[in-house]
Amino acid sequence: MTIFTPSTPTTPTTPTTPTTPSATTPSPAAAEANDKSPGKATPKDALVGTQHSVVIDGKRIDYTVTCGTLVLREESEKDGQAEGEKARATLFFIAYTRLNISEGAEGGPGGLDKSTRPITFSFNGGPGSSSVWLHLGVLGPKRVDMGDVGALKPPPYSLVNNVYSLLDATDLVFIDPVGTGYSRAVEGEKAKPFLNFKKDIESVGDFIRLYTTRYGRWLSPKYLIGESYGTTRAAGLSGYLQERHGLFLNGIMLVSSVLDWHTLDLTPANDLPCALYLPSMTATAWYHKKLAPEFQAGSLHAALQASEAFASGDYTLALMKGAALPAAERETISHKLAALTGLSSDFIGRCNLRVSEARFFKELLRDQRKTVGRLDARFTGSDRDSGGESIEFDPSFSAIAGPYTAVFNDYVRRELKFESDLPYEIISDKVNQQWTFDHDNRSVSVSDTLRSAIANNPHLRVFVASGYYDLATPYFATRYTFNHLQLPPELSANISMADYEAGHMMYVHEPSLRQLKADLAKFVSP
Repeated sequence: MTIFTPSTPTTPTTPTTPTTPSATTPSPAAAEANDKSPGKATPKDALVGTQHSVVIDGKRIDYTVTCGTLVLREESEKDGQAEGEKARATLFFIAYTRLNISEGAEGGPGGLDKSTRPITFSFNGGPGSSSVWLHLGVLGPKRVDMGDVGALKPPPYSLVNNVYSLLDATDLVFIDPVGTGYSRAVEGEKAKPFLNFKKDIESVGDFIRLYTTRYGRWLSPKYLIGESYGTTRAAGLSGYLQERHGLFLNGIMLVSSVLDWHTLDLTPANDLPCALYLPSMTATAWYHKKLAPEFQAGSLHAALQASEAFASGDYTLALMKGAALPAAERETISHKLAALTGLSSDFIGRCNLRVSEARFFKELLRDQRKTVGRLDARFTGSDRDSGGESIEFDPSFSAIAGPYTAVFNDYVRRELKFESDLPYEIISDKVNQQWTFDHDNRSVSVSDTLRSAIANNPHLRVFVASGYYDLATPYFATRYTFNHLQLPPELSANISMADYEAGHMMYVHEPSLRQLKADLAKFVSP
């Protein structure tokens, strides 16, 4: 491994000589903290670079990693007059760039031309999550070795070379929004304004513009990949990048997608989630062998086909009738729901045919004194009170939180040589609790933003990945959203989808990880 000091030039600079840190050499973060003007620290970029290699698909890939924080500035005005730029936040990122990328159209001997080498910007969701999950789960050249259901590994965990990394197909930039990872508002600025649907899209979009400019990637094919709330952000960015910066994307990859939040928000005035969650409940019950015999005996896909047909047919019609639903029909619907969910007909009747996902987590395996996971329903847990109404923790999140946190904190300091005594906010409850959406009296929706971006840029393609056992962003709700984009047939062909026999983070299941890599690589290399 070689260590070097990367530059982020606005004017040409002379390349620096690779150096090795010593006990007397301050880290980038420490250097920034020591660089102070009277009474206030002067925000500066704090970056470190290293060189590595990994073997992917039998081929050695040499690459550099640029790791650290860039200062995000905004133009300021006073009395209508421009005052210049003001530092607002420092955004932490980790960028993987394959070596031998050249500026020329020919690429040089063995070189890679920037105009043909894709670059992908990646982030996770929350809101309040860092980018660690996609980074060390599927995309990056290293991944967490945590095991899977029934074979989880104990602490202290380990990092392994990721033979499924996407680095062979695209350069990668992992972005932590303000309040996550090491990203923070600068001294004198409040974090709260960044914890907002609109401002989050703007700040991440402005970072992408800044990185694209400084590192000379305007002519590279450009992609976004987001997971969970990161898919909401990605769809929002598709519009913001086009409209604000004239940055047109080649593609967007959505992992465990939610673009229209009314598809998930079960309220007395919104029955839609009942139908859209049902197939994922069926998948979960099939996995845990709780379905009625006629559905349990067949394959998962056969059970899902029956569940989808019922959800979009008789069940939706019954919900629409509300109190006008005849008693005999209500009884028929209740028994069919019981057969397709593994719950009792009596319980479903007491829920008025509307079983929330929160109740399902607790009820499905109550007779075994177990709960099922929200992010990945293959995982099970045990609550102190097995008779309670809701789960006390999500066993699927508990399975991943420890491994990813420990491994990242070791990796960023030991291998990437970025040092900071700040806590790396893997996922911040503070950010999540303070988040605002500015969508009064309506659910958050970015599907029309995405539709408009595709209409304005007919070359923009979208790939959607979903897990059957995901009870946070169910796959059938995702299909519903995309079936209602109202794109013309020729642009509907820009959308492709794939489903996996795993959960929200389908990449913790190695067969699904293998297939996901193949699907993503094909998407960025059409």
